[in-house]
Amino acid sequence: MDMHAQDPVPAPQDFQEAFRALLHAQRVWEHPLPAFDPEAAPGEPLPLFHRWFAEAVAAGQPEPHTMSLASVTADGSPDVRIVMLHDADERGWHFASHATSAKGRQLAARPDAAIGFYWPVQGRQIRLRGRVTALGAGESLADLHARSTGALAAALTGRQSEPLPDLATLAAASGAAWDRARTEPDAPVPTWTRYVLAPDEAEFFQGAGDRRHVRLRYRRTPGAAAGWARELLWP
Repeated sequence: MDMHAQDPVPAPQDFQEAFRALLHAQRVWEHPLPAFDPEAAPGEPLPLFHRWFAEAVAAGQPEPHTMSLASVTADGSPDVRIVMLHDADERGWHFASHATSAKGRQLAARPDAAIGFYWPVQGRQIRLRGRVTALGAGESLADLHARSTGALAAALTGRQSEPLPDLATLAAASGAAWDRARTEPDAPVPTWTRYVLAPDEAEFFQGAGDRRHVRLRYRRTPGAAAGWARELLWP
């Protein structure tokens, strides 16, 4: 018996077929989903967002405060990442990051952005598009210091989006940042910035098992009731 014999390595197409089989076996919305009557929706998007968020939390949706944030690079290419929602009020939808990060530089050069929420427990999706404004240093610092020690440590680590030579360098910088965050909970982080996206358009999507999805779009329209026009969209 050849003790050095090895099982043959699967060919790349075998991996691809296995992936496709796994992908095609996935299903969505095999549980009951809530109904959505767009005629009963409020005249502006913020109250509906507040209601849907509370319902997502009550339904057990994991991390409902995470959202996709899409921005535009200097050459006009789209870029996207997951960030945390910090607030949603009459000014818009709030999030934060370093002004020196990739997203911070992109938003400074071109403040057009989009936000997306997906809450599969209820088959719901919310999309917002609009202009992003960087808030002042006082509000940005208050935002950071209202968060956890870990959040402050991460902000103090800094250099977000820059190339990292190795994980040991990260461990050393992070350790020092954690020590400072514990001993100096009010430590300033000058690049930390709170942003707010004021939507010109907001869409609320309610999935349905029979694929008769309900899509309600709000568009900011001067002179309309509450400043917004509403319309249904085909699924």
